[in-house]
Amino acid sequence: MMTCSDNLLIGYDYDAWYGYADKIPITTDISTKTNSQTLICGMSGSGKSYLMNQYFARLCMQGGKDAKVYFADFKQDDTFAYLRKCPRYYAYDKSIEALDIVYEILHNRQSGEDTSHNPVMLIWDEYMANILALQGIDKKKADGIMRKVSEILMLGRSLAVRLVISCQRPDAAAFPTGSRLNYGVIIIVGAPIRSIYEMLIPKEYMDKIGNRQFKTGEGIALLQGAEMHYIKVPVIRNETKMQKICIDALTR
Repeated sequence: MMTCSDNLLIGYDYDAWYGYADKIPITTDISTKTNSQTLICGMSGSGKSYLMNQYFARLCMQGGKDAKVYFADFKQDDTFAYLRKCPRYYAYDKSIEALDIVYEILHNRQSGEDTSHNPVMLIWDEYMANILALQGIDKKKADGIMRKVSEILMLGRSLAVRLVISCQRPDAAAFPTGSRLNYGVIIIVGAPIRSIYEMLIPKEYMDKIGNRQFKTGEGIALLQGAEMHYIKVPVIRNETKMQKICIDALTR
């Protein structure tokens, strides 16, 4: 299902799949040479959570045994219920604890106090909903959290700290000015909503998208802001194995 290399499978080429029944892999480089900070978007029923699960598993598999992974699950619905007993799983109001831990690792590495370079990843599901909820309670605190996220996005690549965020719509209210441009991997799945494309896809690519109608588990991948692909998300044949990979990553 998964192989160890710096090339992470995102999906299969959409046009080759439907035109020729051919599985041509679309991959992205997740080594420290490139920006692999990731934003995954899709409305309810888009297949976003399904993609998030396997993207998470592939990152864990390829990060090696030295990788340290944290998972923030704001909505705490059934999608990630299998992770709830893991020691580095942070649900609902504890999600910010995961961010604070990863942020401290980032700054300790930046200052030279921590000289390790093993991969550190924060997987944050439903980030947008989390920030909006915090803004309704304490706007100053929410602003501080967004600032920390922006720092991880800007500094994380060279310090082997990666952020993977999922949300329905990446509205500006939860993404400070310019921060959406700091994601090297942007994936939008499901039925197209033009406003989401306009938030994330460079104007010169909008005409190429045209009136394409994507179904659940299909969509667009924008890599390094310059390489756009139409993708079909793979079907995982062994979900038990996938879940075990994720559980092990949050436990070891």
